Amino acid sequence: MALDPSIGFAAANAVTDLADAALPIFDVLPVQLRFDIATDFVAGQAANNVLVIALSNGRILRIDLNKPEDIDDIDLPKKPAETGVIRRMFLDPTASHLLIGTALGENYYLHSQSRQPRPLARLRGVAIESVAWSPLLPTSSTREILIGAADGHVYEAFVETSTEFYRKEDRYVKLLHKLPDGPVTGLWVDCLPPSSGAGAGKQQKQQQEQDTRRVVIATQSRLFHLVGKVGRGHDGSASIYSKLFEGETPVVHELSRASAAAASMLVVSPDAEEMPRFHLEDAAAERAFAWLSSHGVYHGRLLVDGAGEELGNKVFAEARLLPRAQLASPEGPGRRQVSAEYIDAIALTQWHVISLVGTRVVVANRLTGSVVYDQTILEPEQKAVGLCVDLQKNTFWLFSSKEIFEIVPRDEDRDIWKIMLQMQQFDAALQYAHTPAQRDAVSIASGDYLVSKGQHGEAAAVYGRSSKPFEEVALTFIDNEQPDALRRYLLTKLSSFKKSSIMQRAMIAAWLVEVFMAKLNSLDDTIVTGAELSDTLNPRQTREQLDAVRTEFQDFVNKHKSDLDQKTVYDVISSHGREEELLYYANAVNDYNYVLSYWVQRERWSDALKVLKRQTDAEVFYRYSSVLMTHVATELVEILMRQSNLNARNLIPAMLEYDRNYKGGLTQNQAIRYLQHVVNQLGSIDSAVHNTLVSVYASHPSKDESALLSYLESQGDEPKFDPDFALRLCIQHRRVLSCARIYTSMGQYVQAVDLALSHDQVELAAVIADRPMSNPPLRKKLWLAVAKKVISQQSGGIKTAIEFLKRCDLLKIEDLIPFFPDFVVIDDFKEEICAALEDYSRNIDGLRREMDESSQTAANIKVDIAALDRRYAIVEPGEKCYACGLPLLSRQFFVFPCQHAFHSDCLGRRVLEQSAKAKAKRIRECQVQISKGLVGGEKREAMIAELDALVASACILCSDYAIRRINEPFVKEGDDTEEWAL
Repeated sequence: MALDPSIGFAAANAVTDLADAALPIFDVLPVQLRFDIATDFVAGQAANNVLVIALSNGRILRIDLNKPEDIDDIDLPKKPAETGVIRRMFLDPTASHLLIGTALGENYYLHSQSRQPRPLARLRGVAIESVAWSPLLPTSSTREILIGAADGHVYEAFVETSTEFYRKEDRYVKLLHKLPDGPVTGLWVDCLPPSSGAGAGKQQKQQQEQDTRRVVIATQSRLFHLVGKVGRGHDGSASIYSKLFEGETPVVHELSRASAAAASMLVVSPDAEEMPRFHLEDAAAERAFAWLSSHGVYHGRLLVDGAGEELGNKVFAEARLLPRAQLASPEGPGRRQVSAEYIDAIALTQWHVISLVGTRVVVANRLTGSVVYDQTILEPEQKAVGLCVDLQKNTFWLFSSKEIFEIVPRDEDRDIWKIMLQMQQFDAALQYAHTPAQRDAVSIASGDYLVSKGQHGEAAAVYGRSSKPFEEVALTFIDNEQPDALRRYLLTKLSSFKKSSIMQRAMIAAWLVEVFMAKLNSLDDTIVTGAELSDTLNPRQTREQLDAVRTEFQDFVNKHKSDLDQKTVYDVISSHGREEELLYYANAVNDYNYVLSYWVQRERWSDALKVLKRQTDAEVFYRYSSVLMTHVATELVEILMRQSNLNARNLIPAMLEYDRNYKGGLTQNQAIRYLQHVVNQLGSIDSAVHNTLVSVYASHPSKDESALLSYLESQGDEPKFDPDFALRLCIQHRRVLSCARIYTSMGQYVQAVDLALSHDQVELAAVIADRPMSNPPLRKKLWLAVAKKVISQQSGGIKTAIEFLKRCDLLKIEDLIPFFPDFVVIDDFKEEICAALEDYSRNIDGLRREMDESSQTAANIKVDIAALDRRYAIVEPGEKCYACGLPLLSRQFFVFPCQHAFHSDCLGRRVLEQSAKAKAKRIRECQVQISKGLVGGEKREAMIAELDALVASACILCSDYAIRRINEPFVKEGDDTEEWAL
């Protein structure tokens, strides 16, 4: 099918940056010189931000553009009359080494750290036309370099600076080859990566790259491409290029009828400032070259993928000639047509060829050959002496006899994407598209191209990143019956929408579900019928594709589940009957209710349990526990017991429903198993859980109460279940032992004993009667009830009953006699009566002894009281009151057994200060009534005695009064502190 080359051109033209279009891609700007010269420039070089200018008087100016005010002015060792005018200069890319050639064949070497050029003796008489510097970017020495001479000789040299007088700078000069067709106008050397040895180490790979080199040699009429390994001796001990030139055959590109009058040179593109967006991995290793001849500019890429002659053939096969007429012929009105005008010099940028044609600078695009800049820069009388490139800094310089110009590219790759697009190189166009609009134009054009070629799958991915109308693209794939391409396009488009585009994402996601289901159904039908899906897919491959599409759907669900509407997805997948995909989606969105409901409705209990095992949401367990307990109780309980976040109260209806239909034994009852786990392992104190466990135990048909009693015993005196509820259940189901145990735990011993006796459980009643050990009257009452029951039964006779009742130490024979029958033989309990009488006798004797002891104690007390009336204390003369410090005998006083003595008024004041409010109040009342004579006679005496008793009841220094004063400080406010001074 013929392809219209205009595809994509309209899209490219539609995306044009008007601001960029208004500016030229190149501009030539004169450099403002900071020095005055009285002579002409004869040569110029630029490298690593350093300009080197040769003057006609033999001087050399070295200018560091980083410090333009510092200019090195260097003179040759001899005068120009002896050496001739400087003819050529060659500056290495690092600006460390400079070779200088004069018109009389004298050659000099200047190092960047030196100001004195040194002559190169071994190169005397050699007219240097070109130099290929070492690709290892030397600094202290040039390492091995290639030199092309005017007589066609190619030399290898090793030059280094030397401070020794007798030591030459050119360590060796080796003639490598002689070309018969004139001067060597251009040389280039680079290192090539090794063609094999992927498993070699890093150091070994670096050595292989240094050993494999490419040499490009240019003359007036021929271009040589030579690839091979070089020899050892990188330290200057021997020639390394001899092996290459002697052992390899070059690939030659020859021009017919080349003119010797035209300029010839070989240039390469500078180091890329930065690689384009989405650059290829091998793009950084390739440079462009350009060879100027009388025919024009022959240019191409210095490919690195290949070896030997194969690589040279490939380089020349891809190279193209930019005709001289296209560059050198003037254009525009008023310009004279000069068809024989030659190009004087060229330089390469990343994408353009800069040509110096007379006084004009012409720039042409390397890809299209179209001229993008053509301006007259020099005056008619001016002469250009050099056009050079700073390979490292990517700057371009034009030297005339009087001026220096900088050729400045402005975003020179801005139209490269458009050119690539016109050439239908869409990947490259996308690499150099800078703006979203440009990339979009490339994507649309690329998609249209792929559709025209029938490559719908690739077109879908490209369209998905473009702004081409959605409906137009979708209809294109639908009309061409390309569901796979449509699916791929929708997936790509979905990923391109922002999260905020909720409706668009939801609609595309829902459509994708439909597309996936249709594809899966189609593949399933093909497998079932055994037919072949297409001419290229057999049934086995169809099954593989089915697995791949299913995996793709699962990945889609996992990635875009937030964009899918659940109800819509369920409806779409259900309408196609895709059970596996339906459940996968439900699991992916954590809709476990749907999955469980799905399996439960189909009574596939094992599948339901598998889903339940992965759940942590308690509501899911509550919702489906009833139906699952009915059908798979054991497995469900296993799962429930592994969940610690469940509220057992919410599972009680499921447990009761299960127990209602359960017919087995207690040990296999899964409701009891789970409730015991909750009570014993999880330590639940929820009364509803405990009540449920009691209910299940009590309602079981078995007569054995051991399990229920064991549970009740484990609860202790503070049970977690409701005793009233449990009691009603136990009475309802005639659980006597359990009822008695509950009564006992409630402290209702009388009811417990009565219940046990009513069911003839005498032994149980006896055990319960012994429980209230701290309440003997109640315990005796309970045993009396037991005794009445035991005696009334008389199954073993009165004697047997009495032996049974001896277990209680509170019962006596007189307590039991009322329960004996009217006609009973006393011989059956004669011994008990005798024992009781003996006890009474012993009690009477004991009481008599206590009475005697009491009488003696009373007599002793009378004697002590009489002795109190004769008690006295001795007061020494001069003894002082312990309160005021004055003589004690000066007024009425009190003396205490502790030998402390106080005046009565001093003691009264102290007692008032320290007594309680009630006692202080009473003391004041007595003092007022006595002092004012309000009472007389016997009342007065009685009140005085009461006052003395209140005041002198205890010593204020060594009784409770002193204890209450423990918080008072020793030194009070107003006391004389000098007495306490140390």
